Amino acid sequence: MDGLQSTIKLNNGVEMPRLGLGVWKTSNNDSRDAVVTAIKHGYRAIDTAREYGNEPGTGVGIREGMQQEGLKREDIFVTTKLYNGEQGDYDKVSKVLDKQLSDLGLDYIDLYLIHWPVDATYLESYHALERLYKEGKVRAIGVSNFDNDRMSKLLEESEIVPAINQMEFNPTQQEKEILSFDSSHGIQLEAWSPLGAGKSLNNPVIEALAKKYSRSAAQIILRWEWQRDIVTVVKSVHEKRIVENSDIFDFEISDEDMQRINQLDENKRDLWYDDFTWHNPNGRYGNEIEKVPDIKK
Repeated sequence: MDGLQSTIKLNNGVEMPRLGLGVWKTSNNDSRDAVVTAIKHGYRAIDTAREYGNEPGTGVGIREGMQQEGLKREDIFVTTKLYNGEQGDYDKVSKVLDKQLSDLGLDYIDLYLIHWPVDATYLESYHALERLYKEGKVRAIGVSNFDNDRMSKLLEESEIVPAINQMEFNPTQQEKEILSFDSSHGIQLEAWSPLGAGKSLNNPVIEALAKKYSRSAAQIILRWEWQRDIVTVVKSVHEKRIVENSDIFDFEISDEDMQRINQLDENKRDLWYDDFTWHNPNGRYGNEIEKVPDIKK
């Protein structure tokens, strides 16, 4: 079944919605409003992170959205992530998760990810996630931004295979080697930046296909990712776009046109290890929790 209620079964048997709303670079108030809007229009997966600084607003949005739509907690799939500077042993990570649960106003997390593979701590942190999973505080565990070398090391040193590897994935960055490796180990690839930070929307091939199928460029890209069986989170705070991004289930891209998009891969990343502070002292990203306004009561 195609639709926002459609799920994919993760390697531990948990069902995860295939398309969700992300709230990166969004204030607490905007996160709340976007989440309420998304749930109203059928979204059942919400993706946030400690680093985004908006877990309180996201949590309010989840609770308000569920109440307005008459939904139960188990109807919404919530993903959040362990911040780089808070990685470490079980005691440390467990306290961090308790704080995140408090901020979100939830009793458990559906999917808990290591946000970045901080070389000094990601193995220890993942062992902590394994224990939290066994305790039932999280329904599934995984990672984000893991290349094949780091994923290989994690698989060698861990007991539980990650359910998800959340990566930058869009028409010009298709992570072919990572996708192949993860798939061979039963790890589901999930796309962040599915529209290429907006750059893919102006690609001539995407524009031509949008005209051919009488769709927006974003709808073409999201439908392409859907047909590639990529779990996707897409960000917007505008109701029109939130609805438009989910309106991809009444058409299908032909095999020929799928291949045209597949050929757009440039193997270029908007953000990767060279920009990542924890691996490069001159890096620009990942070193602090974003400062966003508190949620207005």
